[in-house]
Amino acid sequence: MSAISPPSGLTTRPLTLADAPAVFAVIAEQERHDVGTVEVEEADLLADWGRPSYDLGASSVAVLDGDRIVAYAEHLGEERYDAAVVPSYRGRGIGTWLAGWVRQLARARGAAIVGMPVPQGSDGDQLLAALGYEVRWTSWVLRLPEGARIAERRLPAGYALRAATPADHEQVWTVTEDAFLEWSVRERAALADFGAQVWGRPGSEPWQLQVVVGPDGDVVAAAHSWNAGTDTFVSKLAVARAHRRRGLAQALLVAAFTAGRERGATSSSLSTDSRTGALGLYENVGMRIEATWVHRAVRLG
Repeated sequence: MSAISPPSGLTTRPLTLADAPAVFAVIAEQERHDVGTVEVEEADLLADWGRPSYDLGASSVAVLDGDRIVAYAEHLGEERYDAAVVPSYRGRGIGTWLAGWVRQLARARGAAIVGMPVPQGSDGDQLLAALGYEVRWTSWVLRLPEGARIAERRLPAGYALRAATPADHEQVWTVTEDAFLEWSVRERAALADFGAQVWGRPGSEPWQLQVVVGPDGDVVAAAHSWNAGTDTFVSKLAVARAHRRRGLAQALLVAAFTAGRERGATSSSLSTDSRTGALGLYENVGMRIEATWVHRAVRLG
């Protein structure tokens, strides 16, 4: 894709589904170095790569030292990409080359801006800043300390909380996308792509998707979570605008964290960012910031 050659002694090729374990290893090594914990799972990669609209081969590049993948980048669509470099390979120009590769691909696809999240103050943050990438928003990983619990919130009359069924899927998609698109500037995710990352995520179980239904039986709020080791991670939490300020989000958090504990989790976490205005909500129920990330992006000329 890029006319610029990768750093000396390294080769490149597109990713394939079979590369998921190797790419996960690269990301995990980078996260341990940068933030001290590994937040990603191999299933996260497979869920993204399993979206029907996503062409992995046309959207990715692996950097190899011999047969070993030591870095990668992928344009996930529109304004977002992800990349990682094994820490021991930093300082060789790989990150700069990957950033250029992504810019060229995104520009060819008609994007006006492209960026990615990086831990605040990390090598990646410093590199992108030096390349002219500006901070668009800040994100936080929050965790409920081990042993702590969120106070239960009684639902208003007429509302009920339960595990989602396949019949709820389209309504879950609508409620979640409507809520996220209030602050996220992007196209609406297709139902099939959304489903690949939620009920189609590898290892998905019924307890991981819970909903609140209103008096008319329609889904008005939803939460998607899973257990990553001994931590329950809530990946999506959404309440329809007309049903907010009634305690539905807190009730769903309690339900998700409780379900995770029943399956061996000892802590609970989620991520939010400065566009949502939800940080105070999570801090008020006892969650504490564990890591801070910034989304850096650059405009494409």
